[in-house]
Parts: sequence; C-alpha cells; structure tokens
Amino acid sequence: MADPRGFLKNGREVASRRPVDERVKDWGEVYPEGAGRSLLPIINTQAGRCMDCGIPFCHQGCPLGNIIPEWNDLVWRDDWDGASERLHATNNFPEFTGRLCPAPCETACVLGINQDPVTIKNVEVAIADKAWDSGYVRPQPPEWLSGKTVAVIGSGPAGLAAAQQLTRAGHTVAVYERADRIGGLLRYGIPEFKMEKKYLDRRLDQMRREGTKFRPGVDVGVKLTGEQLRARYDAVVLAMGSTVPRDLPAPGRELRGIHQAMEFLPQANRVALGDTVEGQITATGKHVVIIGGGDTGADCLGTSTRQGAKSVTQLEIMPRPGEERPPGQPWPTYPMTYRVSSAHEEGGERVYSVSTKEFLGDDDGNVRALRVVEVEMRDGRFQEVEGTEHEIMADLVLFAMGFTGPQREGLLEQLGVDLDERGNVARDGDYRSSVDGVFVAGDAGRGQSLIVWAIAEGRAAAAAVDRYLTGATTLPAPIPPTERPLTV
Repeated sequence: MADPRGFLKNGREVASRRPVDERVKDWGEVYPEGAGRSLLPIINTQAGRCMDCGIPFCHQGCPLGNIIPEWNDLVWRDDWDGASERLHATNNFPEFTGRLCPAPCETACVLGINQDPVTIKNVEVAIADKAWDSGYVRPQPPEWLSGKTVAVIGSGPAGLAAAQQLTRAGHTVAVYERADRIGGLLRYGIPEFKMEKKYLDRRLDQMRREGTKFRPGVDVGVKLTGEQLRARYDAVVLAMGSTVPRDLPAPGRELRGIHQAMEFLPQANRVALGDTVEGQITATGKHVVIIGGGDTGADCLGTSTRQGAKSVTQLEIMPRPGEERPPGQPWPTYPMTYRVSSAHEEGGERVYSVSTKEFLGDDDGNVRALRVVEVEMRDGRFQEVEGTEHEIMADLVLFAMGFTGPQREGLLEQLGVDLDERGNVARDGDYRSSVDGVFVAGDAGRGQSLIVWAIAEGRAAAAAVDRYLTGATTLPAPIPPTERPLTV
C-alpha cells in the first residue's frame, strides 16, 4: 500500500485549470502544461491517500479492471516506470481515459464512503504523460507472425484497443475508418480543449511501428463490401460505434439552423486543427441552444463559447441532480449527481426539467426561438406543468441527445448480422455476432457508453478473436459483454 496514514493527513487536491478568460481564447487543453504535467507537484501526496482497504472496490468500478492500488503505491514510492507497467497492463490508452473518463473508479473508492475519494483519474494521467515524456512507452511489435489477417472496422477507442492487442498477438491487422483521419470520436468528436490530438497521434505512431495498418478514407460497405471484407480477412471486428443520432421531430424541425451535435463538433475540430471547412456550422455571434445535458452537450457548450456565441443555453428534460448521492444509488454505484465540467465553468446557462414543444422560425425559414414547457415526473411519465410555456431565443440549435445504435444500411446489411432488441449488433459471450468470423466490440454491440467500456470491450474482443484464429489465447479479457458492474 501507499502511505499508511496518507488519507488521514492529506485531503483531496486536483490540478488547477487555466483561468477561464485565458483558455476560452484558444483550443488548448484547459490545464497549463497538459493534465499530467500540471499534476506532478501534488501527485505523490495524492497517490499516498490510497488506503489499505482490503477489498479495493475501485477494481470493480473500472470496466478495465485497472490495478489501481498498485500503481498508486508505486507513484508514492516514486517508481514511475513500475507504475506505467502496471497501468498499461490493463489499459492500452491511459492518456485518453485519464482525460476523458468520468472515473467510475472514484465513486467506488472505499475512502469515498465518508471522505473525498482518491484522485485516481489524476494519478492515471500523470503516470501516462510521465511515461511518454521519459521514453518508457515504446512500440511492442510481435516476435512472430501468425499468418492470420484481421480487419477492424472503426478507429475509435474500441477498434484501436482491439487492433493493438491483435497486432501484438502476431496477427496482421488493418483498421478501416471512413473519415479522412484515424481516431473516430477521439479525433473529431472530442474537442481539442479536452484532449489535444497530439496525444492521439503519438499513440497511433506507436501502433504503426508495431505493425498495425491504417486505412482512412474507406467507407466499408461502399468502397469495400461486406462480402469482399470476409473474403479478404480471416476475422472481422465491428467497432464502428453507435452513430445514428437521436432526433427530435417537433414542429419546425425543418428550419435552417437546427443540427446534430456530430455535424457541429467535427467541423469545429477540423478548423481547430488547421483545416478549412466550407459552409462551417458556427456559433459565432449567435444565441445557441443545446438540447441534451450530457458530455456531448458540454462539448458543444465549450466549443460555442470559444467560437464567440452571444449566449449558450443547455436544456435537459431531467430534473437538476442533487449534490449528494441519491438514496437509491448508494456506494459503490456511480451516482447521478450535479457535476460541473470545464465547459460549464466558462459560461452558459443550464436549464433543467424542460421539454421542447416547437421550433419557431422567421420569415426566411431560419430558426429564431424554441417554445418550451416545464415538466415534472408523475406516474412514471413526464407531464407538462400548466402555465409554464415560454420561448427561448435561438439562432443555432444543437441536438446532443445521444445515439440509437450503429448504422444499419451498408455493411451490417451486407454481412447479414442479427440485431438485438435495442438495434445494436447481437453478440454472444465471446463477442461473436451471428455470422461466423465476425465479432463486435464497443458501442456497436453495447450501445452508447463510456470510453473505458469501449477499451475494455476492444481488449476482450481481441482475446476472443485470437482464440478463434489460433485455438487459444494469452491476451487478457477484462469483462464478458453479458456482465454488468455495480457502476453502470
């Protein structure tokens, strides 16, 4: 264990972010020197708060099964190489999760029963960044090749994790991505201020050096059919994510100025990376309304603020969560509590318990306002509160209400895979679809979820593919898809 009395001597401390008035003027990470480096002055003390709890529920809280107490102890002892080895043993991309994961491990921390939990996420990203800075993270090419080929469809966290594991197992792996650059949502869905793309690029360079082949700009199902894919490869991993956005078919939906978040965010990311986007959807000088109160909505908020929006309002149909755990969500479950992201610190208004009834337009067919009404839960349903209808000014409306499943047209239809009752690709306990040799990992099979689940499923699916190809595997398989931890 780390410092036996650390949790008694020291309170929880996190890295300070850059001043709001400074960071909203650029697209850089909100931490002064990057998340990991900003934490170094305090991280040994914070890792030392990890207690000898007997049963570390943080293991169970993390879908990856990260060996958290061990790398906390190693950081406290200043053994950074050892900490990096323990961290990478269970997580291919800790520099991603250390920035983007909502940290269900921390809500499962035993210390969190009656104190502030250990800053597990902060320790994780500090280890990852220091490992890269020290040169400890190096390519791990396989010692021998199996002669088997695998196609991974989708280059988000699930696809990349599966590809890296399978490449290291000796298989020849090609990752297909329909966008012009590799990375999936990590590239074009996550704003630069949450994770600068240099962290993604250096990991992709490591994977290339290990032998993974990347095929960007290939829309599988169009340029390459499902039949051609199966004929060319010994196994296929579907990791294209949950990409069909949830819509809001209220009156006035056809007005100009109403867009899905994943139309808006990728364009902003491209421009932040130096690209030119013709006809870019921008929040500059506009009253922006974001429908959806989750992380994607917060990403739209931070992006709109940096683009110079006049005002930003984020709407959520659910009531405002409380500051403390609800009675029905006791430790170690992941509680629905009120959280403030870096984007929320920067401005905007959050409005809860409202539902959009109509989009109102001007004479030119552009959206000018939303007609909304307050709602409350009665008899298990949202009911309108009489006399609460009002308008909210809007020049730009962004839907950030989640996704309903993978795209059915094209590849999935060509492969003939079965879908489950939720519209995701059906799979068994070994991530196998209904079609022989075709496996499913991440949101395409699980439904919209967290980055840690995507990486965990990518790793587990890789083990299943390796076993399918060779009859056995030494690759770790974190959690079968049928298991659900307490933190879901």
